[in-house]
Amino acid sequence: MTSPSQSPRPARWGRALDDGRVQCLLCPRECRMRDGQRGFCFVRANHGGRLVLDTWGRSSGFCLDPIEKKPLNHFLPGTSVLSFGTAGCNLGCKFCQNHEISTSREVDTLTETALPGDIADAAVAAGAASVAFTYNDPVIFAEYAIDIAAACRDRGVRTIGVTAGYVSPIAREEFFGAMDAVNVDLKGFTPEFYKRLTGADLDVVLDNLAWLAGTDTWVEITTLLIPGHNDSDAEIRAMADWIVANLGPDVPHHFSAFHPDNRMRDVPPTPPATLHRAREIALAAGERHVYTGNVHDKDGDTTFCPGCDAPLIVRDWYRMVDYQLVADAAGRGICPQCGTTVPGLYDAAGPGTFGARRVPVRITRR
Repeated sequence: MTSPSQSPRPARWGRALDDGRVQCLLCPRECRMRDGQRGFCFVRANHGGRLVLDTWGRSSGFCLDPIEKKPLNHFLPGTSVLSFGTAGCNLGCKFCQNHEISTSREVDTLTETALPGDIADAAVAAGAASVAFTYNDPVIFAEYAIDIAAACRDRGVRTIGVTAGYVSPIAREEFFGAMDAVNVDLKGFTPEFYKRLTGADLDVVLDNLAWLAGTDTWVEITTLLIPGHNDSDAEIRAMADWIVANLGPDVPHHFSAFHPDNRMRDVPPTPPATLHRAREIALAAGERHVYTGNVHDKDGDTTFCPGCDAPLIVRDWYRMVDYQLVADAAGRGICPQCGTTVPGLYDAAGPGTFGARRVPVRITRR
């Protein structure tokens, strides 16, 4: 293979306007750009009257992570995932925990280059069950992610999107359809929170989550709880009620701890008690699989049978301590105690054994 071209790649989901501008329709911002201008995400631009993507074939780096770090607890537990991101984002979260990447305006500093086939081959060589588009939102590099997903499927490797779900209806079917699993950040549950702290629209995310519930893509949700901003009992309860009513009780929900970062360094870290309280509220509302993240919490890390409450997958953060679940040839999880089906995708041969490591990977171009 030849190296990916460093020139911008033509992007999709755009149109030319009568005044000479180009409009990007990939996300609800629908940025309108004159020649040489960039959109909100910074990586989609008007280049000579056409919409282009600057980051196709370019990455901030690759590493092997445990699948539980994405976080996905019901999708091939214990396996490794080849993770990478690019630069930029179409949200402006003041609390972003990866802001060095998501707010980067230095596209030329992306250090790794790789064609889709190179990435799929690297995943196979590393023994990774999946490739994850993460660190920054893959919506903004959708063309690249979709091309990688096609190469991965040709090699039997699954793909995962870690996303805020801020994508337009015209693009979501192809984008989400390329993913075997997604973790969607549901960042809060008031329009005011979304507008003030993310610069986005809550209703767009809810609409995309409801749409995803009718697809074959496996979905888990993460909510970063920020003290004094989205952690009230009332907001958590309203969120849990909406999830149960619109997505069903079986969608796993991860509550994770905030640490001071980016433009919210004056906000204290999330106390573990807040995560425990949120989990209890969500369980009481009818959610069946609720987890706590970024803390050591045995119950909050454990997958329990929704039928008999037996502990089926016991974890300590990203490390698997015990695994009692059985799976059939179709990947359905089954409780050996009562026979209840546990939602998700599982390997009939048993869980992976990757553990809690993080292993940097270099991509070799062929």
